[in-house]
Amino acid sequence: MEKNLVIVESPAKAKTLNKYLGTDYEVKASMGHVIDLPEKSLGVDLEHDFKPSYEIIAGKNKIISELKKAAKKAGEVFLAPDPDREGEAIAWHLAGILGKDEDRVHRVMFNEITRNAVLEAMQHPTVINRNLFEAQQARRILDRLVGYQISPLLWKVVKGGLSAGRVQSVAVRIICEREIEIRNYQKKEYWSITADLSTARKEELSAKLLSIDRLKVVTRPDTELERKDRYWIKDATDAERIAAELRALSLYKVTEIERKEKRRSAPPPFITSTLQREAAVRFGWPAKKTMQVAQTLYEGVDLGAEGAVGLITYMRTDSTRLAESAVAEVRDLIARLFDKRFLPHAANIYTTRKGKIQDAHEAIRPTSALRQPDKVKPFLTPDQDKLYRLIWSRFVACQMVAAIYDQTTVDIAPNECYILRATGSVMRFPGFTAVYVENIEPVNSANGAKEEEDNILPELQVGDNLALEKITPRQHFTQPPPRYTESSLIRELEANGIGRPSTYATIMSTILEKGYIQRLKSALKPTDLGFAVNDLLVERFPSILNVQFTAQMETMLDEVEEGREEWLEVLRKFYGDFKPALDAAQAQRKKVTVKTDISCDKCGSPMVIRWSRHGEFLGCSAFPNCQNIKQFERDNEGNIRIAEEKITDIKCDRCGAKMIIRWSRHGEFLGCSAFPDCKNIKQFERDSEGNIRIIEEEHTDVKCEKCGSPMVKKSGRYGPYLACSNYPECSEIKSLSTGVPCPKEGCGGELVQKKSRRGKVFYGCIKYPKCDFATWDRPLAFSCPGCGAKPVYEKKGRAGYSYLYCGKCQQKFKEDEIKGQFGAAEGNTT
Repeated sequence: MEKNLVIVESPAKAKTLNKYLGTDYEVKASMGHVIDLPEKSLGVDLEHDFKPSYEIIAGKNKIISELKKAAKKAGEVFLAPDPDREGEAIAWHLAGILGKDEDRVHRVMFNEITRNAVLEAMQHPTVINRNLFEAQQARRILDRLVGYQISPLLWKVVKGGLSAGRVQSVAVRIICEREIEIRNYQKKEYWSITADLSTARKEELSAKLLSIDRLKVVTRPDTELERKDRYWIKDATDAERIAAELRALSLYKVTEIERKEKRRSAPPPFITSTLQREAAVRFGWPAKKTMQVAQTLYEGVDLGAEGAVGLITYMRTDSTRLAESAVAEVRDLIARLFDKRFLPHAANIYTTRKGKIQDAHEAIRPTSALRQPDKVKPFLTPDQDKLYRLIWSRFVACQMVAAIYDQTTVDIAPNECYILRATGSVMRFPGFTAVYVENIEPVNSANGAKEEEDNILPELQVGDNLALEKITPRQHFTQPPPRYTESSLIRELEANGIGRPSTYATIMSTILEKGYIQRLKSALKPTDLGFAVNDLLVERFPSILNVQFTAQMETMLDEVEEGREEWLEVLRKFYGDFKPALDAAQAQRKKVTVKTDISCDKCGSPMVIRWSRHGEFLGCSAFPNCQNIKQFERDNEGNIRIAEEKITDIKCDRCGAKMIIRWSRHGEFLGCSAFPDCKNIKQFERDSEGNIRIIEEEHTDVKCEKCGSPMVKKSGRYGPYLACSNYPECSEIKSLSTGVPCPKEGCGGELVQKKSRRGKVFYGCIKYPKCDFATWDRPLAFSCPGCGAKPVYEKKGRAGYSYLYCGKCQQKFKEDEIKGQFGAAEGNTT
């Protein structure tokens, strides 16, 4: 009997589904996307209506081959990637390459990975949603047009390796504009006055000065300072005058008491953005980590006897909708855990802003409220436990009654001129706070945010006399708006309709990894590089990289998803505005720099901050006439100063002068202090205590082909290589050979050791780019004991475990099986 094939994105999800579907199904993972736009070219035909050129992602050929093979012998194929735009694109591309009849290929979506949800979805498969795929395709092409056409401009005028993005660049702009606002902010002084009072029963309370001559004292300075109906205590002289008058008044009388009930409603269940924000404030997690932990909870956790089960619903959503069955279950749980006073008469229903939701999804909730955090804790990692407990608590709380407070306001007057006010509140019924207390992000209280303290006031009556104990004037200054944190930036992006749930984590990661933004504790501050790139993009693409335009494009993509807009029309509209700005920007090639107050010690011109792939440095603004460069460092306030050259006790082995730690675009090195008379340089390393040690050159038997001197082994940006020992008189270099011929038929080259951009060693053909053969595994000039083919490769696994395998027949074997060949392969230089 033929099996049915189910294809999901990840092995973890496949493992969970295998337990639910039984032997009639084979479950395989695509490992994410299998087809995408090409990595090294635009991949969009601008002359033929933005036709995309998709290709198989590098390394996915084997996976596709296995999926095709499984699909060929399967009865029905069920495509079950995640239920969002990206998942729909994966399903669309898989359907196109599997070679299966359309009527035997189905789409299934799991909002939660539990046995009942999975079996229900499998019984009611659907077709692939073309509108959803086209929305993803339009977004992908839009991002490609921006990224692949603006990024090269940044490489030419700033430095290589930078990137621009349709959404990420707007996020950087928002952070930069906030920083400029902070820098330009002018602080203003204001004062408050507090009176410590006591009742006849010696009970104490504090009251703040509320008004003077019926003018309310300024408490929110950013909005009240210039108002004519406010009294602004501007300086110490005025504050001390008022304090002296209040001290001279001995009788303070309670003139008015107001008691009212306040209700605080339960917060809605989590959506992606609110989950990311709450985890950032509560745990200090970046958005990327929150989504990674949530993914593991969604895909399934082994709960022992219960087996693998998804603990939460799908975590990329901006809908607060809840399934009726889930609400019924949690209401029953609340009634049992607490009592009916905590349960509203009808379920709480939450609405989401129109036009901003993927309402096919629910909010983020536990797949079963009955799986209480303490019950599943033994099966979870500490991070999983934190996040699951947070999601569970918020979900339970969202179906509970409001918290009820009694708030009391007491007005106190020593005479007709002054009124003071004391406030206090007492919780009368905890409601949802019995389960969950929202962790509000700190606000800037110095700017007038009311300092809410849950003071408990003594029992007072109108007409009671109070004794003055102390009058305290306090100086305050208005404060600039705070820097964004990940949490507040996500809130800002969401409020402006920029990005979507699946993009926030990527945006945060990218702007930090590219060096546009740095973290100062939890705050996000632009770097000089971030400012330079932002200024360039805002100047040259003002109508594209702004908040309103980006939000408009997001809305249009939503309309494509809903079938109310053609995806090509979205691209045409965007590119019609983008192309003229791009042409104008490409005509300007002036290098971007940041001016400093430091003068060049060679020609007197101002020094500017420049960037290379190895970081930032100071360069003379008179370049290329003056090529002076300096390292620099920053103090705690961000001011820059030239880093002094560090003279060492190591002597030059050519002239005897002391060596100096110097810097180049490739990093630190030792240079002779007698430069330019002596150009001797050495590589060095530091031990655990920071002491430096010269890396001794490893001499080889290889002779330089130019001068005949011995070659020495060195290490550079691209890995080990051979260099002439007679440098700098002879600058001949040579790749470090493995002594193994390239296995590619007809090549005739040899394999050499190289290093990737990320510093990982690999082996490639010396004839690159004519021959593109490369492998991570070390090639050895031995013959396979099975088929006799050469070479064999050493595969290194975890914890030092390794084995050898044949590149032709793939047979695995151990080193002792070829030990007889070692004498014949001594030339293997690696």
